[in-house]
Amino acid sequence: MRKSDQRLKRKVRIRKKVYGDSNKPRLAVYKSNKNIYVQAIDDLNHTTIGSASTLSKELKVERLTIDAAKKVGELMGDILNKNKIEEAVFDRGGYIYHGRVKALADGIREKGIKF
Repeated sequence: MRKSDQRLKRKVRIRKKVYGDSNKPRLAVYKSNKNIYVQAIDDLNHTTIGSASTLSKELKVERLTIDAAKKVGELMGDILNKNKIEEAVFDRGGYIYHGRVKALADGIREKGIKF
């Protein structure tokens, strides 16, 4: 079984248990080799509340590092604060909670969002 297939199996297993609503959205993470993305999703209404990535106009970084992932998390925290959201559910998307994914989560937590 390929590595990507294993991640997709983990992702499906996580998504069975994790869902978000308008008061407590799901923060879905996706990372590629060059960028990292996070979306705040309301699963009940099937809408995206907000999103941030390394491609955002505010950031626009050239290399994906742990510091860049933390800045994306802080940007996402600002977006959630602007929408008056205090709690969220973290969906790591099958990735190991380590390195860039952990830095992203820490950046969101620094802005006062709990999960």
